[in-house]
Amino acid sequence: MKYRNLGSTGLKVSEIAFGTIPILSGNAPVLPDYFSPDEETAIQVMEYAYSLGCNLYDTAIVPEYGDAEIKLGKFAAHIGREKIIISDKSRYFNGDEMYKAVNKSSKNLGTYADIYFVHQVDESNEDITFGKYGAVDALKELKAEGKIKFTGVATHYYDILLRGAKDMRVDVLQGSGNIFERGMLDRIEAEPLFRQKGFILNKVYAAGILPAFFPIKTLLSGTLSYPISSALIGMGNIEQVNQAMLSEPNNYDRPTFPQVMSQLEKSFKPIPCDRCQRCRCIYGTEIHVIFRQYNYYFLGKDYWALRKLDLSIKESAEQCKKCIDLSCLKKCPHEINIPEIMQMIKKLVEIHVRKSLI
Repeated sequence: MKYRNLGSTGLKVSEIAFGTIPILSGNAPVLPDYFSPDEETAIQVMEYAYSLGCNLYDTAIVPEYGDAEIKLGKFAAHIGREKIIISDKSRYFNGDEMYKAVNKSSKNLGTYADIYFVHQVDESNEDITFGKYGAVDALKELKAEGKIKFTGVATHYYDILLRGAKDMRVDVLQGSGNIFERGMLDRIEAEPLFRQKGFILNKVYAAGILPAFFPIKTLLSGTLSYPISSALIGMGNIEQVNQAMLSEPNNYDRPTFPQVMSQLEKSFKPIPCDRCQRCRCIYGTEIHVIFRQYNYYFLGKDYWALRKLDLSIKESAEQCKKCIDLSCLKKCPHEINIPEIMQMIKKLVEIHVRKSLI
């Protein structure tokens, strides 16, 4: 196992980090699949990853990740708390609520979290999160009190990651990306501000989809070629630990986007969207999210992706049809005909939803 600096924190983290979603038990509607192992089995799986060199374990507050936080805390006590680095998170954007959440996490873990993230920050809550008395202020205070060691912001949005990179209160960032959905990673690579922050990358397998199309070593090599600290992989059993940790690459070869597209095109005609998030819609439609759900539908998450699309595609397609701004077309580096694709997706959803109801 190789190790990298976690930004300016002074910590060195394993290139492959352990994501605890698959070891949870509970009713959390999460991806990828999880196995609900009992406590003893979960600890064995985490210990096996540790034996292969993993030292970074990522979790979230109960019930967001079921009981994974509790299981991780018991593993930390079993293996020796000082031997591992724990990153934890919660979806509270108000400072008071975040302060309480961190204290609750400490009780669940039976120890402190090295890094604590405010989770899933987006445009609807970012001003609260970064503002006075918001979650970031609370995390800064908790760090000063010694209840956590480092502060973090986790999001799926580039502009929010950039805001975190500029914020001196934030030590570590967590974002998503992979060799297909690489647009945000390309932007991060080009922006020097990110070099001062630790960066943990999730969605390396794209919700468990991409290993059906690419060797795991290719997925890891491609993502580790970017200036990140660690690739976070959900692992729920010994086989998944072996798949990830024994596939750690010696060289960081990155397939080109056309090469990735060529491989996917053997199964369907994907939309060539790398989720760079430059296509800002004046109506607020998250074009890159709709395109992701379309691609995921064909990549194996058919029912889940279809239901997500059905929530908004009709309204979004109608707004797209009447739009005369078309700034999204000008900003798309892959020159995707966004209005045309939106109408195509609307028709696909209408057909398949109708069939699913018969």
